[in-house]
Amino acid sequence: MTTTTKYIFVTGGVTSSLGKGIIAASLAKLLQAQGYRVTIQKLDPYINVDPGTLNPYEHGECYVTEDGAETDLDLGHYERFLNRPTSQANNVTTGRIYQSVIQKERRGEFLGKTVQVVPHITDEIKERVQMLGKSGDYDIVITEIGGTVGDIESLPYIEAVRQLRWDLGEDNGIVIHLTLVPYLSAAGELKTKPTQHSVKTLMESGVQADILVCRTEHNLPKELRRKLALFCNVKENAVIQSIDASTIYDVPNLMLEEGLDKVVLEKLNLKSATPDIDTWNKFVHRHKNPKSEITIGLIGKYVELQDSYKSILEAFIHAGAENEVKVRVESVHSEYINSDNVKLKLGHLDGVLVAPGFGERGIDGKIDAVKFVRENNIPFLGICLGMQMAVIEFSRNVLGLADAASTEMDTETSNPVIGLMEDQKTITDKGGTMRLGAWACDLEIGSVVRDIYKAESITERHRHRYEFNGKYKAQLEAAGMKATGLNPDTGLVEIVEIPEHPWFVGVQYHPEYKSTVANPHPLFVAFVKASLNFNKRKKSATVA
Repeated sequence: MTTTTKYIFVTGGVTSSLGKGIIAASLAKLLQAQGYRVTIQKLDPYINVDPGTLNPYEHGECYVTEDGAETDLDLGHYERFLNRPTSQANNVTTGRIYQSVIQKERRGEFLGKTVQVVPHITDEIKERVQMLGKSGDYDIVITEIGGTVGDIESLPYIEAVRQLRWDLGEDNGIVIHLTLVPYLSAAGELKTKPTQHSVKTLMESGVQADILVCRTEHNLPKELRRKLALFCNVKENAVIQSIDASTIYDVPNLMLEEGLDKVVLEKLNLKSATPDIDTWNKFVHRHKNPKSEITIGLIGKYVELQDSYKSILEAFIHAGAENEVKVRVESVHSEYINSDNVKLKLGHLDGVLVAPGFGERGIDGKIDAVKFVRENNIPFLGICLGMQMAVIEFSRNVLGLADAASTEMDTETSNPVIGLMEDQKTITDKGGTMRLGAWACDLEIGSVVRDIYKAESITERHRHRYEFNGKYKAQLEAAGMKATGLNPDTGLVEIVEIPEHPWFVGVQYHPEYKSTVANPHPLFVAFVKASLNFNKRKKSATVA
């Protein structure tokens, strides 16, 4: 444990999507495994106040924290690697920075001074960066800066880093610069010029990188590392190779082999030890050495971009490793499912998850998918909108309410089995106004979920405006769909099950947000196990 909080800044150059978040999370894991209290935060240079109003095609999934913050998906990686919750303080956008400064100006806090990027915006950034460190809860705070150096949007953040390094002192703040060393197949060699120019751009802003992490498809030879060290003013042992890996869960071990943690701790004047990552490595071994394989269909409308369902895909990896099974996720676009082709698209699957989402597009396909799996006893998990689709499908095809719908899609329906929550009816602003964060749920005795969670009450994270209409609860339960999870304060139906079905569960919340390497989510673990059992039954029936 340190007496002064240390700060690590992770910047990127040449191109985006090099994996700053994974490098930051991997380093944090190695430092945590040596006894340090570590957290990670993300500074995003876009002007949106948060990612809550961003289309998944633009930004991937919107990750939700326990305290109800809508954040960048990288915070999901932070939680999955560290097995520690993040909060509102772990994600800051330019929009939030400017909003705060403008509010201060309106209140007269600047006493008539001209409000400028320097010092007012940079001071606000510095304050946000140090908020977690000043809490006294952490020895090391890793700050990932979104975008790439040289971007107009990133300049205030880089300037704030320059000032902070001066304020903090030499061994209290360091910069790790992630960059690309491309391989040109025509020339048959790796090229260092993009990295050199990237570091030069960073230096022009007054920031000297202490460590280079070089993304590459090929091993970096010693002479190339020496060249980079010479041209970029870093020590040779601070040129770290980050070679392409078969899974992101290999990266902590790759960084351990490269000595990234040792170099970092040396520069921060902290003691290093051998990281205890036995639990992590057991997970990686199970993940890479499955005993069987199953195929689960992911039914959604953003399937072209896998980042839209990043937490769901990672939760399947965690649950698969727990069951020693490889979960092959087959993405199925709900817009192209109909009653004529649903058997062709879903008939071979071992389980089906109907994904969360918003809006009318692809809704009919999701309902057809639910009907098919319900009638064919295929394991089913519905999340948020997926749970609502299960309620609508059951209402239409079992209760006989032909126009049963959600008022999100059909405001005129005479059977609104899903409706807008009461506290949402007066809300006009879209950003940050949904039902967000962790809410309690009591589980019914004898239910599937009570057995899965092995608890009477749970808390799970939410992100929705519409809810199960309690007026239809008695009808649905009489017909065979049970409400087995209720919010203790509002009576909101959080979970539905069909007891007569081998495994049919719909949840209003997002269990995927809480799944980590160390603690795979029990609902995903049970769903994967049910799908594996279904797969075995199919094989037995085929042999017979």
